[in-house]
Amino acid sequence: MSDSDVLHIKGRVLVGADPEDGVRDELWAVGGRITFERPAGARDVTTIEGWALPGLVDAHCHVGLDAHGPVDESTSEKQALTDRDAGALLLRDAGSPSDTRWIDDREDLPRIIRAGRHIARTRRYIRNYAHEIEPEDLVAYVAREARRGDGWVKLVGDWLDRETGDLSACWPRGEVEAAIAEAHRLGARVTAHCFAEESLAPLVEAGIDCIEHATGLTEETIPLFAERGVAIVPTLVNIATFPRLADGGEKKFPRWSAHMRRLHERRYETVRAAYDAGIPVFVGTDAGGSLAHGLVGQEVAELVKAGVPPTAALTAAAWGAREWLGRPGLEEGAPADLVVYATDPRADVRVLGTPRRVVLRGRVVS
Repeated sequence: MSDSDVLHIKGRVLVGADPEDGVRDELWAVGGRITFERPAGARDVTTIEGWALPGLVDAHCHVGLDAHGPVDESTSEKQALTDRDAGALLLRDAGSPSDTRWIDDREDLPRIIRAGRHIARTRRYIRNYAHEIEPEDLVAYVAREARRGDGWVKLVGDWLDRETGDLSACWPRGEVEAAIAEAHRLGARVTAHCFAEESLAPLVEAGIDCIEHATGLTEETIPLFAERGVAIVPTLVNIATFPRLADGGEKKFPRWSAHMRRLHERRYETVRAAYDAGIPVFVGTDAGGSLAHGLVGQEVAELVKAGVPPTAALTAAAWGAREWLGRPGLEEGAPADLVVYATDPRADVRVLGTPRRVVLRGRVVS
């Protein structure tokens, strides 16, 4: 398609979650932008029929990273293309040691919101992933990543402590409060990897904006999250790997292994309780470490399995997620980033796994 070509999306255009006001009959993509007004005198019009959603959001993934650390540009490209073809057109990269700014110049690749590189305690995270530092350096490193990222900073809030043989918090309260305040001063939000229970309340009370995984939520901390409006990204497709991880660490760290199994066993109950309490829940897969890219549809299905209503689960990957990240959906003048399905995804979210067409910047790319 050339810049003068027009794309016509016809059928049901889901511009929002409301079953009445959130549905339009058609839209056009002209010059890579959305319009709901029929363009006058348009030639070379391509029509696509189906159910259209705004490009899906994977709010926790890692482009430029694999199980061993940073990867080359060719591998990063394949990761981004896999997400794109699955309909994930907006990615929040929740920590990567690779420089992926070159992706911004590619018209055929998803848009990325970067959180810089992970910031972890020394020897308390996966090798080759993070800046590994001590608490006295936390503020300086948060400031550095806030300036390098796209409005987010990623901390490792807890991890296996080899001395205790279990998960434990990584940062003293005073240092993390100062670091979050510095990020906010610089206009960045802060999120943190957290599996365990004990790390959550101090981070929320320190002013954190989001928690990744959040498997340690309990009836004591859920009201605190709801009161402060702290979002969670559960990454249930990643939490499914906990039993395998626990088996691998059983001999050396039996307490940690048992803890991971408990967190896994109550994962659906935890997510449903968070949703019921009004905590903002968003879709993220944790792709790019040991997990494959392109799993955004599976994560939406996992939220539904946990008891989140289908439309709310779609909101967590589409309209609501885009609003949370400050990016437009299907609205007049917005970039034409959308996915078309053969049937209504509100009726069965499993259709997300088989997009009919993927449109990026007004061009059919898949």
